[in-house]
Amino acid sequence: MSVIQLLPDLLISQIAAGEVVERPASALKELLENSLDAGATEIRVQLEQGGIKLMRVADNGAGIASAQLQIALARHATSKIASLEDLERVASLGFRGEALASIAAVGRVRLASRAVGADHAHQVLADGGRPGEPQPTALAAGTTIEVRDLYFNTPARRKFLKSEATEYGHSEEAFRRIALARPDVAFSLQHNGRAQHHLRSEDARRRIGALLGDEFAACALEIDESAAGLRLTGMSALPAYSRASRDAQYFFVNGRFVRDKLIAHALRQAYRDVLHHDRHPAYCLFFDLDPALVDVNVHPAKIEVRFRDGRAVHQFLYHALNKALAGRGGENPAAQAQLARPEPASHAARPVFSSGAPYQAPMPLGVAQPATFYDLMMRDLPLPQTAAAQVEETAAHPLGYAIAQLHGVYILAQNSAGLVLVDMHAAHERVVYEKLKTALDQKAVASQPLLIPAAFQADALDVAAAEQHAAALHEIGFEIAPLSPTSLAVRAVPRLLQNADPAQLARDVLRELREWGASRVLTERRNELLGTLACHGAVRANRQLSITEMNALLREMETTERANQCNHGRPTWFQISLAELDKMFMRGK
Repeated sequence: MSVIQLLPDLLISQIAAGEVVERPASALKELLENSLDAGATEIRVQLEQGGIKLMRVADNGAGIASAQLQIALARHATSKIASLEDLERVASLGFRGEALASIAAVGRVRLASRAVGADHAHQVLADGGRPGEPQPTALAAGTTIEVRDLYFNTPARRKFLKSEATEYGHSEEAFRRIALARPDVAFSLQHNGRAQHHLRSEDARRRIGALLGDEFAACALEIDESAAGLRLTGMSALPAYSRASRDAQYFFVNGRFVRDKLIAHALRQAYRDVLHHDRHPAYCLFFDLDPALVDVNVHPAKIEVRFRDGRAVHQFLYHALNKALAGRGGENPAAQAQLARPEPASHAARPVFSSGAPYQAPMPLGVAQPATFYDLMMRDLPLPQTAAAQVEETAAHPLGYAIAQLHGVYILAQNSAGLVLVDMHAAHERVVYEKLKTALDQKAVASQPLLIPAAFQADALDVAAAEQHAAALHEIGFEIAPLSPTSLAVRAVPRLLQNADPAQLARDVLRELREWGASRVLTERRNELLGTLACHGAVRANRQLSITEMNALLREMETTERANQCNHGRPTWFQISLAELDKMFMRGK
């Protein structure tokens, strides 16, 4: 018969350390959070051997009174909360009172501190067990904690640590997350005596650029949305900056870095319309709400949270980010050119900043447009107005006016900033796609009867699908009827797709209906289907457009949401400024 017995305090702390201090990076995170909770404005970190041999965190915070140094290293001792009510409204980063005790249980710890107003600093030492008596030490202000030989007394745990480079990588990532959360605090990081980061107190954009790279900062949208006590700020990269993994995703709830399935799903949904399915968005976002509306006491590492109203949070995050990504075609405050083919920096193209997209009702590609400088020069006619007036008119449309077509693929346009290059198929694909979505949402997809029905060979399953889903086909503008057991006739297609191959459109629609069924095709699979149809309906490469048609497409782009990228997340246009053109041709030198 087994005997139930109480575990020794040291063993209890070592067990807890397995949850709280999984690796050196975990300990570093806890120490940095304690420094921030103490009101530090400057934090210095020194690591050796990835943090295994030495981890030193020094801050200029409020400090700890000498009489409380031993208590600070005790289990379940904290200054952050004192009651259940405090726990339900946690605003600090730390609150469980486990971290320092867990670290002290598996490492050789020196805790030195000088409280505000104290005449002297004191320290305590803990060598894998209970801390000793406080002793005087030299320290100007704040708190310094040193952890040496992590897991020296738990060899089984130490064997599971990875290489020095791997452990340092995890520690640096923990440092990066904390530093991103608090750009108002100065941070420095040294590893093996070499400076790795030196961050001054700065604004969020500069901090993000310093830690995630200038390319990310240049290619990201600034987010600042508020509603019903919820606020989302930060930066989210354009779809063309997408990544093959989730390594560039940083999300903070009330200043705490978290990984949450509900949040990840909301953000992924916001990008769904502009991002290829196997790519991942990049972002650094800060979500603030009343602490009483979020439970941070879900996991010992405090990386998971639970919201009181998860649905409301999901909807807010989705709509806030989706709104930013749905900017009109002429509104692109990010340097999209840096997302394109690698070129010398001096030749990079950048979109112009615009205070707002002009409104103009969508026009068919046959509507006349104002004459451009190019038209007038080719006809050898005098300018109808001064150059200044012409520039002012051009500035009214961020994408300017067309001047030529290049290799039947690109539109060249002139605006007030310089030259605009447009991928005409990608741009028109987005325009058609958004129109199809709007029409289907309003149950008003206009149908275009074909003068001569398009017949094509089909297998028995396609013929059966055409008969079974006739109502769904009609809802999206198609009329497809059997001609024989092995052939179908397309009698009508959506008017927006009247120039596409009707047989190929029908095959694609029927394939979706066969695989997913009408209900799912018209709901969760709707965007995938419409994206495929829009690709068929968009103007094809090598089609020669008139200046009038090109201008009409530019105007459509300016009034279309998400026109900065095609349905697969690739950019649709770039700006090259006059200054960059002058530099290319060495003008002024």
